[in-house]
Amino acid sequence: MTRAILLILVLTFSVSGCKSPEARRPISQKSGSFIKISAERNKKLYAEESEQIKNIIKKDTSKTYFASESGFWYYYNTKVEKDTITPNFGDIVNFDYDVKDFNGNAIYSDDDIHPRDYAMDQEEIFTGLREGLKLMKPGETVTFLFPSQKAYGYYGDKNKIGTNTPVICEVTVNSIIQNQND
Repeated sequence: MTRAILLILVLTFSVSGCKSPEARRPISQKSGSFIKISAERNKKLYAEESEQIKNIIKKDTSKTYFASESGFWYYYNTKVEKDTITPNFGDIVNFDYDVKDFNGNAIYSDDDIHPRDYAMDQEEIFTGLREGLKLMKPGETVTFLFPSQKAYGYYGDKNKIGTNTPVICEVTVNSIIQNQND
């Protein structure tokens, strides 16, 4: 009899011991609310900056503004009508530019920045300027109105441009040297 009880106990413990382990639940669960709040804040900021840009355009009736597919606006100060090149990947673009706030106050003048060479899509430059250069031909001067997300974004430039600052840039492309590695 004791043997039978002992055998039943051993079988009971061995069957209950074969159960697969259960996964532990995390101590804290993320709901994604931070990302949702951040996305809503960015949508609101973009809407406010777009409204500012529309007001600038509405007041300046002497120029023809264009909306880019990349999310910024621009007009030509000097337009080259003849069919010349626009920069492609790896081309070296020599250009001058300045940076102003939406009130027209200079943040960086072209004297502060100096002409610079830029290898298209191979160096760091803020998104809006990179996309804007792709629209330009040698000899053209274009004024761009960049919302903050296309300019220096949340971090600014950690110098003169603060967080979430929309900017106006007047850009002149001096030359484009095409990449010979095609």
